[in-house]
Amino acid sequence: MGQPLNVGIVGLGAISGAYLSTFERLDAVRLVAVADLDAARAEAVAAEHGARALTVDELTRDPGVDLVVNLTTPAAHAEIALRAIAEGKDVYGEKPLAVTLEDARAVIEAGRAAGVRVGCAPDTVLGTGVQTARKAVDDGAIGEPVAATAVMMTPGHERWHPNPDFYYRSGGGPLLDMGPYYVTTLVTLLGPVVSVVGAASHTRATREIGSGARAGQVIAVDVDTHVTGVLRHASGVLSTLVMSFDSVATQASSIEVHGQTGSLVVPDPNRFDGDVQLHELGGAWQTLPPSAGYRDAARGYGVADLAATPPRAVARANGEVAYHVLDIMTALLAAADTGTTVSVESTCARPAPVPLSDAPVPGPR
Repeated sequence: MGQPLNVGIVGLGAISGAYLSTFERLDAVRLVAVADLDAARAEAVAAEHGARALTVDELTRDPGVDLVVNLTTPAAHAEIALRAIAEGKDVYGEKPLAVTLEDARAVIEAGRAAGVRVGCAPDTVLGTGVQTARKAVDDGAIGEPVAATAVMMTPGHERWHPNPDFYYRSGGGPLLDMGPYYVTTLVTLLGPVVSVVGAASHTRATREIGSGARAGQVIAVDVDTHVTGVLRHASGVLSTLVMSFDSVATQASSIEVHGQTGSLVVPDPNRFDGDVQLHELGGAWQTLPPSAGYRDAARGYGVADLAATPPRAVARANGEVAYHVLDIMTALLAAADTGTTVSVESTCARPAPVPLSDAPVPGPR
């Protein structure tokens, strides 16, 4: 077993708590530094977790930091990633990889030129839920895959998030916010996408914050809040996608995959676990026991998986997958805007499957 990877976190907002909690129980990573625009918050988190509080510039330059975990808002993802890469650091960011495809491409190209690794959430696909479903597909449990559906319908994050502004600005909306979970899962299960068609709507000009100190404040909506489309995978499978902040509720399964001899219900892709349901032709619904994936996984396992990956191998939650997922989503928005079929120019390899196992262990350095 090798040495843990020394990581520093930039951005200590709401999602950072999940990463901090996970890192405490993972041997593959060691938290050594944190940074935030709010220096007092950084000091408090550093004191609680035995790390150093630094400025962003200090953290990205610090020789004791091997990998920068970028948990800033989407608009800052590319900037922070590029600063870390310029200092020779590996980077792992929250989704999406960047707000625009151009910025995401710059991150990928900079990482290649510098010889550093680029990783990106979501890592929920590494848990037992999606990985058990993938194993069922790969083992032929549903025969030749034909189609899939992926549905996320909610009334909007402003009802519970105290600062939801970025969800309704460029880089936000239901597709770019929640879509990465669903599209990454579809790519993991069924492979890359070659073209898309779609439609979208913008139903309200404003939203009212429903919780926290700003409750009752009205914010502007600058993005489409209901997006639907069809993704054509390179394999020929057609996936129907619905992402909405304009609904009340749905009874539709999050993701279903249908083949010639069976159908699968895949757990919520925003979770790491959950039951996988299989209905074989002529049979009845049955629950599959976990057969693949990291047990008890949580946010941050993608960082640990990268830390455990040998230097010449490709980590599972890698930048190439994240870039392809962003390419799919931006192509879908373009298709909705133009009313045409739009080709997805990029591609990626399906990440390696995760055998049923516990947490990743430190890899060679």
